[in-house]
Amino acid sequence: STPKPSSAASDVYKRQGSRLMNMTGIMADVQEQPQAATEAQETAPNTMPGSGNTTTVSTVTDVSAIVEKAMPSIVAITDTMTIQQRDFFGRTQAYQTQSSGSGIIVGKNDTELLIATNNHVVAGSTDLTVTFSDNKDVSAAIKGTDSATDLAIIAVKLSDIPSDTMSKIQIATMGDSDNAKVGQQVIAIGNALGYGQSVTVGYVSALDRQITDENGIVHTYIQTDAAINPGNSGGALVNDEGHLIGINSVIESYSGSSSGVGFAIPVNYAINIANQIIDGETPVHPYLGVSLVSVNAYNARTNELAVDSGAYVAEVTADGPAAQAGIQKGDIVTAVDGEGIASADGLIIALREHEVGDEVTLTVVRGKDETEVKVTLGSDEALQAEQEDTSDGPGAGTGMSREEFFRYLEEYMGGALR
Repeated sequence: STPKPSSAASDVYKRQGSRLMNMTGIMADVQEQPQAATEAQETAPNTMPGSGNTTTVSTVTDVSAIVEKAMPSIVAITDTMTIQQRDFFGRTQAYQTQSSGSGIIVGKNDTELLIATNNHVVAGSTDLTVTFSDNKDVSAAIKGTDSATDLAIIAVKLSDIPSDTMSKIQIATMGDSDNAKVGQQVIAIGNALGYGQSVTVGYVSALDRQITDENGIVHTYIQTDAAINPGNSGGALVNDEGHLIGINSVIESYSGSSSGVGFAIPVNYAINIANQIIDGETPVHPYLGVSLVSVNAYNARTNELAVDSGAYVAEVTADGPAAQAGIQKGDIVTAVDGEGIASADGLIIALREHEVGDEVTLTVVRGKDETEVKVTLGSDEALQAEQEDTSDGPGAGTGMSREEFFRYLEEYMGGALR
């Protein structure tokens, strides 16, 4: 038998291409930054009696300097939208409502200040207002969106921003989400519950966490226990240097408010999508054309695989980039450009570091032999169109099918169930 393909690792979900762009070219008027953090050193005795050794634990107890550094790049967003619904007699009624979110200043051009946020924050809005860190309100407009990654760019005219406000705001300093570690301290900043900017502190709870949206697209997130509430969407997740490592996006909660499980889009591939939108392009994402399942020690032993980690190719899309390069069903991808990958998620994330048209070298185990295969990454543009055509069709939004449920269990248990 062979490992079953995971719908969560299908190429259907490879909707995010990525590169970390140094945006210093458009980061004018950035203020001098204060020292990042104050650390407290706690000395605890070693548990070995008589050893004479001590263990030093370093914790950040005062994050005010980090917040002071990051806050001027965060904005509150208020949008007005028109909602239509039918009354008891079937008549359509329209009314306006307001909602709140957050945004991050990521750059500017000759005429506009550019702000990144979530697509779901601004979708359907008819009027947008941005509130800067000095509480000045200014009108904004949507510059572009990408529903596949839940990202959007809104723009504020520089001519509308008072000089005093302009002197107080700054462009966010980009961090490197690839360097994020589980247990690392992080800070979430945003317009929680619409009350204005607020700060919560927590830790990176997990990396590469996958969440399926209502259209069946799986997004890969940084998970944090820093409290993220409604209104925080589009806000910043920063590290202990005040550098942006994620864009807060999703919460898992029965109550609708924070329950210690929040998710942020890693900045390394969010910035690539933002760059495309800023450049006036329709965002596209690297596409390999395979369905994958993670290899682990259990399913490697069960299926007599040559390696116990990597991404097992369960299906190859006909005429896709992988098929054209010679990738075959049953291959196990263990590295991308010489960098080892341990799972299907690892391969997806590694490919998101690239752009459409990039050539990558995949290290592939086929049977007992190892080979290298060069693949030119394609575009998921046609796949996006296909999903849009089917997202409103029969079965849309009904959750997992029976087959998908079994596939999920198979991956969760680490091997074939049938």
